Amino acid sequence: MAVAAQQKPVFGIKAGINVSGLHNDNIDDAYDTKLGFHLGGLAHLHVSPKIAFQPEIQFSTQGAEFRNSNDEIQLTYINVPLMFQYMFNNGFRIEAGPQIGLMVGAEHEIGSIDVDRKQDYEGVDVGLGIGLNYLTYSGFGVGGRYNHGLSNIFEQGTTDLKNRVFQISLFYMFDNDHKAKSR
Repeated sequence: MAVAAQQKPVFGIKAGINVSGLHNDNIDDAYDTKLGFHLGGLAHLHVSPKIAFQPEIQFSTQGAEFRNSNDEIQLTYINVPLMFQYMFNNGFRIEAGPQIGLMVGAEHEIGSIDVDRKQDYEGVDVGLGIGLNYLTYSGFGVGGRYNHGLSNIFEQGTTDLKNRVFQISLFYMFDNDHKAKSR
C-alpha cells in the first residue's frame, strides 16, 4: 500500500526568471543575454523513495539581444521539461532530463518596431536540462536549471541558432503529506 501511495502524482506551480541567450555555431559573440520569465505547473511522481519523475509545462519568454545594438529577438515557447530527480534527505534534489519546446511566437525588435518573424523559426526546440532544487517543509521551494538547446531553431540560410537558458524558480507543492516525505 505504501508503494501505491508513492506513485500518486503531486501537483505544484512554479514561476521565475530566465536569463536566455542564443548560440550561433558560425559566429562567436553575436548575441548578449536577455531577461525573461517562465511560469507553469508540474507533477511530481515518486518512482522510488529517492527517485522521482517530474514532468512540467511552462510558458517561457526567451531570446537574446544583438551585441552592439538595442535590437533583440523575443522568442516565446510552451516548454515541456521531463525531469528525473534524485532526492537527498535534506530537501535538496538534483535533476536532469530532456525538454521539448513548442514555439508560439518570435519577434525581432528593431529600435521601436516589432517585426513578426515566427515563419523564420522552427516550431519545435529540443534541449537538455540539468538543475538543483531545494524543497522546504512548508512546500515552498527554490531551484536553478540550465537548459541547453540541441536543435537548430532558425530555418533561414546556414545560420545554426540554439537556445541557452538559465532559470531561477520558486515553486510550491500542494500535498502536505508529500512535503514531509520529500525531505
